[in-house]
Amino acid sequence: MRRPKLGLGRPTPKDAVAGFVTGLFSIPEGMAYASIGGFNPALGLYSGMVPTTVGSLFSRTVLMTTTLTSAIALTSQSVLSSAGLDPNDIDNVATLTVLVGAIMVIFGLLRLGSVMSFVSNAVMTGFTTGIALQIVAGVIDDATGYRPDAHNTILKIVDAVAHVADWELTTLAVTLATVAVWFVVRIVPRLEPFAILAALVVVTAVAVVFSIDVETVGDIGTIPSGLPLPVLPDPDVAPDLLAGAVAVALVALAQAAGIGAAVPNPDGSRTNVSGDFTAQGVANLAGGFFRALPTGGSLSRTGVATSAGAQTRWAGIFAGIFLTLVVLLAGGAAEVIPMPVIGGLVIVIGAELVVGRLPDIRLVLRTGWLPAAGMVATFLATTQLPLQQAILLGAGLSLLLYCVRAERSGRFTALVREPDGRWRATDVPDDLPSDAVTVLHYEGAGLFAEVARLEEEWPRSTDAHNAVVILHARSMPDIPSSTILKALRKRADALDAQGCRLMVAGLDVAQADLFARTGLTEMLGEEDVVLRTPVFFAALDAAFDDAVAWVARNR
Repeated sequence: MRRPKLGLGRPTPKDAVAGFVTGLFSIPEGMAYASIGGFNPALGLYSGMVPTTVGSLFSRTVLMTTTLTSAIALTSQSVLSSAGLDPNDIDNVATLTVLVGAIMVIFGLLRLGSVMSFVSNAVMTGFTTGIALQIVAGVIDDATGYRPDAHNTILKIVDAVAHVADWELTTLAVTLATVAVWFVVRIVPRLEPFAILAALVVVTAVAVVFSIDVETVGDIGTIPSGLPLPVLPDPDVAPDLLAGAVAVALVALAQAAGIGAAVPNPDGSRTNVSGDFTAQGVANLAGGFFRALPTGGSLSRTGVATSAGAQTRWAGIFAGIFLTLVVLLAGGAAEVIPMPVIGGLVIVIGAELVVGRLPDIRLVLRTGWLPAAGMVATFLATTQLPLQQAILLGAGLSLLLYCVRAERSGRFTALVREPDGRWRATDVPDDLPSDAVTVLHYEGAGLFAEVARLEEEWPRSTDAHNAVVILHARSMPDIPSSTILKALRKRADALDAQGCRLMVAGLDVAQADLFARTGLTEMLGEEDVVLRTPVFFAALDAAFDDAVAWVARNR
């Protein structure tokens, strides 16, 4: 198997520009996301340094930017709080980040990238929409100066709206000014990638010049003008965080899984989701020792890089380096940023997430009631439960929805051979005709849950004699299922008792071995198990000719 290239390639001027823009963009967004989760905003900056650089070195999706996202920040805070650990204790953060990295690496090495395809669009739509609402609810205090008493996400918003009279006018004015500047800058297409950065700089400058009295980043925590000092994980708290770390990893990997499809590699090389799992894991293993929160592939930061002209993985490497230099040379300057500015930017980010999901919401609602129910259930779980529980519930719902759809997809179709040798599909007869050959073509996922309904579709054979049933199983997956094998034994016994015959045509080698190991081949007879050939329907033709001759001999 040919392995994909992991070369760095040559950096281009566009990569440098894209890295610089992405690095600057990471200042407000990284701080905002850390603030959303209740962490020191400085950790949001650190999460865009080492993890971003290391992730870009190893990622199979060349332009993917590995950094902190809102969902990861909220889930991390929920995991630490549920474990009874202080989210402001950097040792706890380091332990969680390293554990998340180790789990991601294991997932990647086990090639579990395909597992993410079982997290349905309906569930991810409900999850991300709930996350967006949590984002907005999490900064109500920063944006309005009013702190809701409720702990439930929806009730927080209801409480805040019900107490509009208690909002601080100065804080609200700064928040609205931030949103207004973002909106105005965003109107200009060329300036759109800089809208968040422009809103941060302009409103912060006005607040400093006019000495506007609002809470600032410096009131929450000090940002040292230097590199993040190394820190060691605390092994004593690792057992308490292990289950939560799996949930954080799932959230991060689920968000990043679609980036490869959305942002193809410019060099034409193929992306690899499992390889991206490993790259994100290594990024977290490295970042955990340098005060980074758990990170994953960020679609928003990747979008900024590509919009700015990124061409190779050097864009992500430069992004981490440039952010490090900015913090190293002028980290203390970020302490003057007003918290209402971050609150306004977070509201903008949350609103963009909701607006971006509206097409998916409409699509899910039009698809059917089952996907819609899964989306709504995941949304409610995300707003009512800790996020690590919500994503596990969502994954369970995705699997359940898949099984229900797969069970419904299993069916029999009767096949009739025309005089010219071609096969025509028709309805399955209610009763098995005597002195005739009936061909049943199976279509489905091969789940044991299908058996009960397929039993109902099987023709009644009570009055049949001298009949042959050929089960065309070419499309049957080679997943061992004792339930399916037991059902075939039952049908074979019933037909044999009436002087009839069951044949199975189109099995591959693995399925034939399974039939032999379980004694089904011996029971049916070796001549009644016909292996598939490279020519489609050739095995069915051979079985049909044999069955017709058998019926004629016994008529």
